[in-house]
Amino acid sequence: MQPTADFDPARLARSLLRRSRQGALATLMPGTGDPYCSLVNVASHPDGSPILLLSRLAVHTTNLLADPRVSLMLDERAEGDSLEGSRIMLAGRAEEAEGEAAALLRRRYLAAHPSAEAFVDFKDFSFFRIIPSATHLVAGFGRIVDLRPEQFLTDLAGAKGIVEVDAGAVDHMNEEHRDAMELYATRLLGAESADWRCTGFDPDGMDMQAGNRTLRLEFPERVRNAAELRKALAQLAGEARAKE
Repeated sequence: MQPTADFDPARLARSLLRRSRQGALATLMPGTGDPYCSLVNVASHPDGSPILLLSRLAVHTTNLLADPRVSLMLDERAEGDSLEGSRIMLAGRAEEAEGEAAALLRRRYLAAHPSAEAFVDFKDFSFFRIIPSATHLVAGFGRIVDLRPEQFLTDLAGAKGIVEVDAGAVDHMNEEHRDAMELYATRLLGAESADWRCTGFDPDGMDMQAGNRTLRLEFPERVRNAAELRKALAQLAGEARAKE
């Protein structure tokens, strides 16, 4: 089935990857190869690939350490009939992170799931990143399409600067500019007033969260460093203040 003319599947897939906080993780049981599915919390890498914090005591971790092939289902959690909401099935390989890579995943994950601070340092827990090989997007009648990773992941080439300042920029926004995030959420994205806080930046946009609600704010143009980030945020704040 081909998508309708007004449908941007890559944009929707990227949005689901950024906004999702839970998903269904499918792994393969050692020996039998039987499928095993479990509910997991999810965050996103700067390129949009999913981040997981998993315990070695869990069956799914035993499974993926034996065979890293996994799939992850993410959906919009739409009210009413959940099948009317958009969802993606992401296929790929789960890779355990170490060193600087683990530090990056830790920061991004805890920004999205601060309650994990209570157990993140337990010895049986490790961070994993799913390296996608493909995704299948279902967004309603006439809106079903398969996508390659280069179509839905964010290209980080030339944007090392934004990745390096992400942590400091998130803290700065949450400490000094909560009023701006309120404007972004309510006037640009049409969300209700809430205690919105920033959870991450990447070249394409900013992620915000209030309780279990998440928002994705796209930048007017790609940002690669701190200076371009400040310019984009100031421009968006001006647009928000201009709206009644």
